Amino acid sequence: MNPIFNLLGQIVAPVTKLVDELHTSEDEKLKARAALVEIQLRAGEQLLAYEGKLMDAKAGIIRAEAQGQSWLQRSWRPITMLTFLGLVVADAMGLLAFRLAGEAWSLLQIGLGGYVVGRSAEKIAPTITAAMRKD
Repeated sequence: MNPIFNLLGQIVAPVTKLVDELHTSEDEKLKARAALVEIQLRAGEQLLAYEGKLMDAKAGIIRAEAQGQSWLQRSWRPITMLTFLGLVVADAMGLLAFRLAGEAWSLLQIGLGGYVVGRSAEKIAPTITAAMRKD
């Protein structure tokens, strides 16, 4: 889960607890809780919209590289990821004269995951936003 969503929950939780401790009617407490949930949902929607724009920008960069004039411009990311994949596999099989640092595996996960997660998030963000608006 996104750290900002966690932060929103951490901010809203103490305020919700404070609302519960207020000496008001149950109806007023419910209205206050509903207002807090609405604030949290709106902040979440804005976060999803921002992340959608960020994903679009990243996708635009990758698209521009893929459609570039130079062979190297179009191919450097896949070549880099395949190189790291080959190194990680060779390391796992004990074929290297040296051990790869843990960061090599992390870089491979980020590089490959960026394509998969980015594309998935790009597809599901509108659905999540629409669902949040219905509630």
